[in-house]
Amino acid sequence: MSRLILFNKPFGVLTQFTDADGRPTLADYIPIPNVYAAGRLDADSEGLVVLTDDGGLQARIANPRHKMAKLYRVQVEGEPTEEALQRLKAGVDLGDFRTRPCRARRIAEPDDLWPRNPPIRYRAEIPTSWLELALQEGKNRQVRRMTARVGFPTLRLIRWAVGDWTLEGLAPGQWRELEISGQPDAKQRVNVRNARKNRGVKDILPIHKRKESP
Repeated sequence: MSRLILFNKPFGVLTQFTDADGRPTLADYIPIPNVYAAGRLDADSEGLVVLTDDGGLQARIANPRHKMAKLYRVQVEGEPTEEALQRLKAGVDLGDFRTRPCRARRIAEPDDLWPRNPPIRYRAEIPTSWLELALQEGKNRQVRRMTARVGFPTLRLIRWAVGDWTLEGLAPGQWRELEISGQPDAKQRVNVRNARKNRGVKDILPIHKRKESP
């Protein structure tokens, strides 16, 4: 049976399992062999990474041709105007390409937000605000480039959802395994030592300890 993992990637972690420079990777959190990330998430971004050992499923999740929306919560510098939101929705010319139309709206600071380590840099004289963007593509640093182009640089970027899969119930560094159907209410296996005895558990998700440096 194929495997599908939902992981809340912390800030600073690479979406790969090895790194020659010794930076934090998925291997520090997910002790499951032969699964790979379906699409990347920058080291300085946080949130949902979907992993699977099914190459076909990996391609369907990552390829924008299949129109699987990725939902981002974005903290930006300043207070975006309605004009800026309309530009984001219509598509932004980034020079090397123009983004596809997307959903964009202002939101309140999320209630379930966790502290970022390290915290963002605040400027006392400049307010910050939150946006929610839903994209069906994901080119290199696209969200950051989009908000900067309309005048509101990204300070913090969290991918909250991929298709119907979300971060609900997952703290940073935690992961959940789903049945291959991929439905949010499917049976789940959580990252505890006796995982085989915990199918269906949804709210007991201890953080997998990262390896200590010698």
